[in-house]
Amino acid sequence: EKLPEAAPERSYREQLEYLNPIAQPLASRKLTRKLYKCIRKAAKHKQIRRGVKEVQKFLNKGEKGITVLAGDTEPIDVYCHIPIMCEDRSIPYAYVPSKSDLGAAAGSKRPTCVIMIKPHEEYQETYDECLEEVAALPLPL
Repeated sequence: EKLPEAAPERSYREQLEYLNPIAQPLASRKLTRKLYKCIRKAAKHKQIRRGVKEVQKFLNKGEKGITVLAGDTEPIDVYCHIPIMCEDRSIPYAYVPSKSDLGAAAGSKRPTCVIMIKPHEEYQETYDECLEEVAALPLPL
């Protein structure tokens, strides 16, 4: 179902109702905000990879970064292989609740189901904080 264009923003808690079953580990509300902030900075410096194809390509090339996935993506088949790729390459990843918020953080009007944030000295502190918190999240069994 399409939400009307000017849909009021749903709160973090409301967004949780739309999560798919694989959205683990899920970033807390606070970490979600930090990740969006980091993505906004990274996008400004052209340091993000967005979309399944692009993220997959750079994971295969051995690129390092933080992978952020949208927990409300359906069907999950489009991206359920990405976390496995991340685990195989020791790339930290986390889910945030909303693909439209994820897209917006990346400066796009379109929702996106996965983004990889690359490290960069311009926002190293924010990046390192996010990296540490995401890496500390318990992985799904």
